[in-house]
Amino acid sequence: MLLDRTQFPDFQVIQEVRLPAVQSHSLDNGIPLHLIAVPQQPVLRIECVFEAGTWYEQRPGTSFFAIKMLAEGTPGRTSAKISEYFDRYGAFLELNSGPDRASVVVYCLTKFLPNVLPLLRELLTEPTFPEKELEDLRNITLQNLRVNYEKNAYLAGVLFRAKLFGEDHPYGRSQRPDVIEQVTREEIIDFYSNVIRGRSFQILLAGHASENEVLLINRELGQLPIRSDHLLSFAGSAVINEGLSVLAEKADSIQSSIRLGRRLFTRAHPDFFNMLVTNEVLGGYFGSRLMKNIREEKGFTYGISSNMPSFQRDGYFLIGTDVNKENTQQTLDEIRKEIRVLQTEPVPTDELETVKNFMAGEFAGSLNTPFEIADRYKVILLDKMPVNFLTTYIERLRAVTAEDIMATATHYLVESSLQEVVVGGK
Repeated sequence: MLLDRTQFPDFQVIQEVRLPAVQSHSLDNGIPLHLIAVPQQPVLRIECVFEAGTWYEQRPGTSFFAIKMLAEGTPGRTSAKISEYFDRYGAFLELNSGPDRASVVVYCLTKFLPNVLPLLRELLTEPTFPEKELEDLRNITLQNLRVNYEKNAYLAGVLFRAKLFGEDHPYGRSQRPDVIEQVTREEIIDFYSNVIRGRSFQILLAGHASENEVLLINRELGQLPIRSDHLLSFAGSAVINEGLSVLAEKADSIQSSIRLGRRLFTRAHPDFFNMLVTNEVLGGYFGSRLMKNIREEKGFTYGISSNMPSFQRDGYFLIGTDVNKENTQQTLDEIRKEIRVLQTEPVPTDELETVKNFMAGEFAGSLNTPFEIADRYKVILLDKMPVNFLTTYIERLRAVTAEDIMATATHYLVESSLQEVVVGGK
């Protein structure tokens, strides 16, 4: 049978997704464990999530080093022996630090979980923070930072977050070479001792796992003593911005990095889905209005996008692109023009349907593996979102109307509220 290539193939509109249920347990010491059982392959991921991000720093830089140094040595093992042990069982370790939380993640075959768990417990409870490894990590971090600070795009991101929240706010704070150079081993150990050691944490177990793996984890991690004293955290507030634009001139740069946006809200906000669809129409995917205008029609850039980063306590809206210096002001003008169009003209029905279908397909496509499913569940488990946030996700996207988008753009994308950062020149 010959295909008629003049006809589009049939496609199925995605209306809902079905996810495996989360089984929540409490270990003997009260640590919550959330099991997402997807037995497709004999692998699993165990993730220990601590309230230990920059939000809890008394000294900037300590959160990053405290979590990264956990695998650099214990009383019985050097960093090399720790790596060798994980390699022996085909396991993989990740140490992550962010504004709100820090996490220790281990991937392994399910059958090797009993071998991996004792070492995981050792890393959490007995790190030694050896001086040589700390200096090696410090030097590598400094080298990477110095390279990144020469990049317009990286510097624009640093300046933009500092503009939105303040450079001393956990959400506006970025790694700086002077801070990395000055933080001491004693300050890092203090952060570990006060914020990580003995503190409760949450466990996300995803993949080929069952009650048997829960019992194994309880045997190793459910017996840890847990403190009950209060955990100190950031007590300040975000800045109230004065002036809407920042220009960092770089005479030798032929390009400018543009960042335009504003503080917004978290996923729990009642206007989150309206703004999510509004963002997608404007710059959230390859067929967005900003891409069609700035890339395809004007040829100013290879890519421009908008997105809505969300933290535990706040969030923001961001438009970002890189253009030749001489096109900087015209690009900013065109961005603002597209926003005004969203505020004054309803999105055509066919365009809105295309956007919704893309968003539904992208969401469904992000749930292919057990670990991707677990990442989605983290949103609701750690931030205490409603249990139906994921199951009603597509339904709530599809409920957004053209009138909702006009009202949302009018309310949240007021030109006078948008903060502007340009690195390079105009």
